[in-house]
Amino acid sequence: MIRTLNHKDQQVVHKIRSVFQASYAIEASLLNAIDFPPLKRTLDEFLESPNTFYGYYLTEHLAGVVEVKAEANNTHIQSLVVHPAYFRQGIGSALVQFVLDNYNTNTFTVETGLANEPAKDLYYGFHFRKVKEYSTEEGIRKIAFLMQRA
Repeated sequence: MIRTLNHKDQQVVHKIRSVFQASYAIEASLLNAIDFPPLKRTLDEFLESPNTFYGYYLTEHLAGVVEVKAEANNTHIQSLVVHPAYFRQGIGSALVQFVLDNYNTNTFTVETGLANEPAKDLYYGFHFRKVKEYSTEEGIRKIAFLMQRA
């Protein structure tokens, strides 16, 4: 079940951050990143975020989170994380489909680490196409995707 998360609530934000930390630790390892900014994100940064968060629940467990930045002409998937205990169960796909079904823009964008093959496969599976590769200040190679509705 996917539902909106109140990231202004202290208890909820702790759960969100916990899933982010577990998932991004795996991505940092995949990318061989020593300095990985998503792992440094504080509770206050979540609390103050203007974005919308949705959670995928399996019974009572928050198994995945998608963070969406909605703009007038584009919907940006700011973050999409799945707790490692729930990898390979279709949760990432369900969250992407949820965003595509619930936002009415013609374009969707997302970025991930260039070496994050599972994430790249996920986005390619939804017909996102690569628009660029670049390096961050921390030296992490990233890939940016775009998907346009027909």
